[in-house]
Amino acid sequence: MDPVTHGLIGASAAQSAADPMKLRLAAIAGAAAAMLPDLDVLIGTPDDPLLTLEYHRQFTHSVFLAPAGALLVTAALWWIVKKQLNLKETYLFSLLGMTTAGIADIFTSYGVQYFWPVSNTRFSWNLVSVFDPLFTLGILIPFGLALYTRKRTWGWMALGWVGIYLLFALTQQQKAEIAAREMAANRNHFMETLIVKPTLGNQLVWSTRYVSGNRIYADGVRLLPFAEPLVYRGESAPLVRWRNRFEQYRGTVLYRDIRRFSELSGGILVDHPETQQVIGDGRYAMLPTSVSPLWGIRADTTRPNEHVAFNTYRDAGPEVRSQFINMLLGRPIN
Repeated sequence: MDPVTHGLIGASAAQSAADPMKLRLAAIAGAAAAMLPDLDVLIGTPDDPLLTLEYHRQFTHSVFLAPAGALLVTAALWWIVKKQLNLKETYLFSLLGMTTAGIADIFTSYGVQYFWPVSNTRFSWNLVSVFDPLFTLGILIPFGLALYTRKRTWGWMALGWVGIYLLFALTQQQKAEIAAREMAANRNHFMETLIVKPTLGNQLVWSTRYVSGNRIYADGVRLLPFAEPLVYRGESAPLVRWRNRFEQYRGTVLYRDIRRFSELSGGILVDHPETQQVIGDGRYAMLPTSVSPLWGIRADTTRPNEHVAFNTYRDAGPEVRSQFINMLLGRPIN
């Protein structure tokens, strides 16, 4: 989730527990604590590009480390807030904000190791995109009113909006899942894995991807309340059977890095259709109908003892934008 929304959710959680005269400082503590975990993007080294991916949404987002993170925020803010907040209050507001960070990212895709180190499982509900302006606006307005009126009721209303929006998103997700299963049945496919998530910035167009056999199938579904789903049939691609392809490199840095990337990609790897030697995460693309991955690694077999390079392949050109807008508006696409 984007930092602004993180901060707003954390601030609203802190506001909901604050006395009127302490509400504004509570919001600062909650917002700072909610944004702190995303500093994990700074963890990494140029020598091992996958390290950043491995630590993203890992220990910094764990519920078990939230108390320690809240303590850091309390120490950092104490000299600013000590005239109006005591240590207990500062820590409470920071803890509330810190706790929301991992939960808010679970709303989105990719996953959060929320119970690290007890479990390495990544939890992801795939309900909201990493940036959703309507979701953020619904939090921003009551948050601003809470600051202006010094009434924590508005903080509760901001959190209430989060709950309402998630319930709506859940109904959309269920409709998209039904549509995806119908498409698979029409193709006589046995669905082994299904991934359903909203596209960037909206709840209207959803991405559905499923694995059948050794291929991944990508489709888009436009969903309006009280209307039949509009399906955009997309592309398919074979999954990369990397263990067979790179068997001769077993034991090398290259082989280990491909295995790491496979684990981070849920085992769904595809070849980039336009860039040789690039293996991408098949779960993400610029368009819901595309199998061209958003990011991937370059598996350079001429350098088996060096770490793989990691790159993004975002194409937001006119053609991509036009197709996405057409899907939002319910128009045909090429």
